[in-house]
Amino acid sequence: MILNISAVLLFGAASVLAVKTKSAGGGAALALFLFGFFAAGTGAYEPIHNLVQASADAIAELGN
Repeated sequence: MILNISAVLLFGAASVLAVKTKSAGGGAALALFLFGFFAAGTGAYEPIHNLVQASADAIAELGN
């Protein structure tokens, strides 16, 4: 079974969780950074999106 979820929704939920738990680690900072870029759709969106897509594809291939 394949589950598709929006990157904005995923990183938004991670951001809310990070703020609620007052996390200050590297994972929380990365989640907030990625959420900002995915939500804003700036000029840096395309390279960051490609990096995240390649990472997701690599993780998916590990399961096969």
